[in-house]
Amino acid sequence: MEFGGVTPLDAPDPSLASEARLRACAFPIIELKPQPSIARTPITGFTESRGSAGLFESSVRFSYTLWRYPEDRSDPRNEVELDERTRRSIDEEPPWGRPDWLREQARLFHYPILWEAVRTSWYGSAEHPTGTVPLQMVDHVNHVLRNSFREQLGLPAGPGGGDEWKASVSAVVPSTVVVDGEAREGVRIDTDPWVSAVGFPVSERVLCTAVVARDALPFVDLELSTFRV
Repeated sequence: MEFGGVTPLDAPDPSLASEARLRACAFPIIELKPQPSIARTPITGFTESRGSAGLFESSVRFSYTLWRYPEDRSDPRNEVELDERTRRSIDEEPPWGRPDWLREQARLFHYPILWEAVRTSWYGSAEHPTGTVPLQMVDHVNHVLRNSFREQLGLPAGPGGGDEWKASVSAVVPSTVVVDGEAREGVRIDTDPWVSAVGFPVSERVLCTAVVARDALPFVDLELSTFRV
């Protein structure tokens, strides 16, 4: 339990519950192809939408730590620039200590994160507002832009900021996507100045999209693979 913002030393590692939920998913999950420059973050994102008929959308979202120099992860060139206050909050041990898992999660903030880079979604109906690959891709791209590129886009804190920065379906073009080493018919957005995106239909009601920052592309292969439990 947590009291007054203090995480007890015996607090359970939340990644264990996250991995258990991931293994229990009833639809195939897609990830970036395993490669030395990335590592999946310990906690997976999950979203569900329900209506009067029950569950009608379920998504699994993978984020990744990026290693620009993967041959030596301790190389300081892998780290992002942090102000002194942020660095202290990450590195300084509180008087009451921290569980090992929390200490490790904090350490990852020293490195770039490909936040929610891969989204796999199951839709109960094709009538869902984002129930096609192009629509999900636009929604995914705008979600990443809104949350990871606010400063670059000149967006104010909180809601607002207009719509001119958003990607639209007109930017989505047919493309080949490599999945499990094989070429699949899919789509791509490659005109946004901040991110690049690919997507494909996994099955009739399961879609996958991947959105990666452009400055990470020299280090990341945008091939995809089926996540093996």
